[in-house]
Amino acid sequence: MIDLLKKISQLAIELGDPMRTISEYQRKSGWLGEPPATVEEIKAVENKLNVKLPPDYKTFVMLSNGFASPIDTEPTFEKLSDIDFLKNIDQNLVEIWNKDGLVDIAKTLSRSILIAGINEEQYFLLVPPFLKEDKWKYWKFANWIPEEEPYPDLQTYLRDVLKFMKDKSTE
Repeated sequence: MIDLLKKISQLAIELGDPMRTISEYQRKSGWLGEPPATVEEIKAVENKLNVKLPPDYKTFVMLSNGFASPIDTEPTFEKLSDIDFLKNIDQNLVEIWNKDGLVDIAKTLSRSILIAGINEEQYFLLVPPFLKEDKWKYWKFANWIPEEEPYPDLQTYLRDVLKFMKDKSTE
């Protein structure tokens, strides 16, 4: 995962998206990330949310506790201290989706943890397992995407971001 984050950082700095501000520190370091989270910080958030976060997300925050948006179509990953259930951050979104035929999405949104995109146009959500045998779900969610955009894991999402950025750089 560290290699992916480094590649995303370097390409974002190289592309210089006019919609994103790259700090002097980020330019010099070649890194869009923040200092890593501690095991104690992870446990505190798990206790606050009453969940055991997925291992790949824990790995991510132990590499970078927050990660700047590399391009305008991707969200900024929040510091652990700022993540919370979507319903506590954007109750209106949950209510908007709570309509005939969309109730299942609204129920899932209400259980989702917003880990990226607070106050942005797109979110990245972790959806806790409903049953013990279920797996965590990973959703990118934005008003310009007709429904959720699911990913099997965080690494796949990051690979897709890097691929999109590479494709954009060759246009």
